[in-house]
Amino acid sequence: MHTFIKTQAALILGSLGDFLTTILLAEVFHCWIIAGNAAGNIAGAIAQFILSRNWAFNAKNRKIDGQVIRFVLMWVGSIIISSVSIYLITRYFNIYYLLCKLIVSILVGTSYTYLCSKKFVFT
Repeated sequence: MHTFIKTQAALILGSLGDFLTTILLAEVFHCWIIAGNAAGNIAGAIAQFILSRNWAFNAKNRKIDGQVIRFVLMWVGSIIISSVSIYLITRYFNIYYLLCKLIVSILVGTSYTYLCSKKFVFT
């Protein structure tokens, strides 16, 4: 349970970077929501990797190159899941994209991302 809580804290901090980037691109620079979402995911992923590796999973003594490759694979899956979900939900249910992004981020973070990080990336 301790690792789960630390992982969720790392995800929340990564999500802050993600959301700030998404809002900046979509609201200030009027970029397409999906492009803003993808760029936000990149910013959040970098923060999440650093926090997860060095703090949540305390995996800094393991080889970083393998972790980076596995993290990128996990992250690509996360982008696909979140982007498709956000696109479908905003298009067909007319839910504000940031609320949709929040809901999708929570669901993906507490399931897919946590399990992949624990069982695949930082093992």
